[in-house]
Amino acid sequence: MASRVETLTLLDTEGGGPSPREVRVAATVDGESVHLSADDVARDLGWRLETEGLCRGALCVPVPDAAALASGDGLDLAALAQALGRPLALDLAERAAALGASAAERTAPLARLEAPDVELPDAAGRLHRISDHRGAKVVLTVHSSW
Repeated sequence: MASRVETLTLLDTEGGGPSPREVRVAATVDGESVHLSADDVARDLGWRLETEGLCRGALCVPVPDAAALASGDGLDLAALAQALGRPLALDLAERAAALGASAAERTAPLARLEAPDVELPDAAGRLHRISDHRGAKVVLTVHSSW
């Protein structure tokens, strides 16, 4: 199958915001393999491939097999996600990809004993957010009739 260039919508969930950041990038697609230009990865995701590995600012992640990550077509998206420890969901039919948050980022609130900020009604129907009680102990009781 010949390579083709397509515009891919990439959802980047890194940073823990309320919704993923959406960027549109040119991607070279060859079968199930997707490559992004190193310039696009640097501009849109903030990562540069250096001799030390993938770097963003002073932080560098070692890349054991740089040849699997970089080729003449750019950086392989699946290898990039693997090197950064981030899950990747790819749907080429929809021209969409999503880079999930790393395991370290997903578990950081748990390590800090932070509950997710949810909003639930009390018995009278008044809405309460867990963040309204930050610093206090909260007991959350859930009941179901089934």
